[in-house]
Amino acid sequence: MSTAELFVDCRCELGEGPFWNSMVGRLFWFDIVNQTLYSARPDGHMVDRFTFDEPVSAGAALDANHLAIVSASGVYRFSMPRDTAERVIAIEADRDGNRSNDCRLHPSGSWWIGTMSRRGGADPGAGAIYWYRDGQIETIIANITIPNAICFSPDGRIGYFTDTETGVIRSAPLDPETGKPVGPWRDFASTDGHRGKPDGAVVDSAGYLWSARWGGGCVVRHAPDGSIDRVVEVPASNVTCPAFGGADLRTLYVTTAREGLSPEDLEKQPHAGSIFALNVDVPGQPDPIPRL
Repeated sequence: MSTAELFVDCRCELGEGPFWNSMVGRLFWFDIVNQTLYSARPDGHMVDRFTFDEPVSAGAALDANHLAIVSASGVYRFSMPRDTAERVIAIEADRDGNRSNDCRLHPSGSWWIGTMSRRGGADPGAGAIYWYRDGQIETIIANITIPNAICFSPDGRIGYFTDTETGVIRSAPLDPETGKPVGPWRDFASTDGHRGKPDGAVVDSAGYLWSARWGGGCVVRHAPDGSIDRVVEVPASNVTCPAFGGADLRTLYVTTAREGLSPEDLEKQPHAGSIFALNVDVPGQPDPIPRL
């Protein structure tokens, strides 16, 4: 086992959605509860702080000045120099009680977008996972409570996700040209008997899946057969999502949350909600540019 070290002491209420923007050489991440997007250079110095009028949970680089952002109401094209957002497509516009959660880009440029109730597990089955590309959107998984662990094999032929409440990460075969499922879902890895529940996840260039564990204080690396390959300790119990970054994609960045922790917990975990980092031997995969 190894331990991730403090990268940025930002103490987000619900840190999520980290992504490496190679066009500007910075890590970006969100605080969903405080509706804020942050960025930092590889030396840990923060650069950007953008506040939105609704929860935001995921993003990707379009060019050096523009991002695609997923928020509670849809997908937006966001201009960093102007701090303005233009909606590209609405998502669940008729469901004010929902928000976006975990999302990730498939190698084809399509986006899998997860939604859930703003009340979390209090509304079972309120969420879904949508497939979006080139202005077209489809529901691919319905009746999800807390969608997480959305990620893909390097060749785009396998997709993963979890409904965190179930404690099981699932996988299915995909059409690599579209990123849509073409076969049945099966159980890939269960967290029963291990620490925490599966939250966000990412797949490295060797096809191994790195799973953040909410309540478990760690990130678990699963081999392609689902077995546990290694465990990375994180000095915060609510670990939310990993992402690879740095010039060589050999830095594993990890977001965490303060949400749900008691004053006693926070006293023991003073940096909960911050970003942690670890150098790894196998690089991640570069993120594709989303096809809006």
